[in-house]
Amino acid sequence: MNLTRILVPLGCLALLAAAWRAYGWMGAAGVAGGLVMWAMLHYTRLMKVLGRAAERPVGYVASAVMLNAKLRPGMTLMHVVAMTRALGAQQSPAGQQPEVFRWTDGTQSHVTAEFRNGRVRHWTLWRPPQSDDAQPAAETPAP
Repeated sequence: MNLTRILVPLGCLALLAAAWRAYGWMGAAGVAGGLVMWAMLHYTRLMKVLGRAAERPVGYVASAVMLNAKLRPGMTLMHVVAMTRALGAQQSPAGQQPEVFRWTDGTQSHVTAEFRNGRVRHWTLWRPPQSDDAQPAAETPAP
């Protein structure tokens, strides 16, 4: 179980109790207003990230190589969705841990990330093999 699920509400209650004890109802109202503002900021950020992601195809990223370079262990799924501006294509069964999502770019390279409890554990970058037929055109000398 994630310890922050217990500590954050307990910290909020302790802050409310300390404000009430020090300043009475005015202190408790001030702290409650601050906590509501904090919750609204997080909600607004979540809605902004999901709104941007709704405008792009599921599982698409501009550059899989750049996503691979920016990923770090412990990043939240919301942070990854904010970076890619797209929801990942789910590769694992729904509701089971670990969750596996894939983002693919225009060159068919893709990053497959494994999330456990909403945080990145590890990821892999796959790039399609380069064919030898894709030789750069030879320069023609100027006359």
